[in-house]
Amino acid sequence: MVEAWYMDESQEDQRAPHRQRPNRAVSLEQLRRLGVVYRRLDADNYETDPCLKEIRRAENYSWMDIVTIHKDKLPNYEEKIKTFYEEHLHLDDEIRYILEGSGYFDVRDKDDKWIRISMEKGDMITLPAGIYHRFTLDENNYVKAMRLFVGEPVWTAYNRPADDFPARKQYMEFLAQEAHNGV
Repeated sequence: MVEAWYMDESQEDQRAPHRQRPNRAVSLEQLRRLGVVYRRLDADNYETDPCLKEIRRAENYSWMDIVTIHKDKLPNYEEKIKTFYEEHLHLDDEIRYILEGSGYFDVRDKDDKWIRISMEKGDMITLPAGIYHRFTLDENNYVKAMRLFVGEPVWTAYNRPADDFPARKQYMEFLAQEAHNGV
């Protein structure tokens, strides 16, 4: 089961957990109010999993590939790790399904605070278009993940600040609506 928490302000190794003391846990409901969708699937059988097939059909995830992030498997590994950890947004949803290994997705909350989401085998996450986020491996230094897209893949990351993009404005409207609904 996925675990999430507010991060401390430490500038130490990005792969460390960075929990505040005391720990400030974040629930799946809190993530949902940020537009983050979490699912748990059977990664051992991802090639034939009917649940994954149904998600792909329902969400129109027509394109997928598998990426392995490890120093022996990914060309320009050190450069890629730094790039993944730069705060950015995308104009489309980002969908990742962890097939092996583990890592962290960090997302900004409505008050611009970092929330760290620990992802491991079987975890699928959808980050909405326009949310500021970043990714890093954890101390295991290995992850194999499926990347899913609606239509052709778009790899462009827009580093912060990127507030003028329609996707960011739409996301901010979503947050405002969620705040209004939560009152």
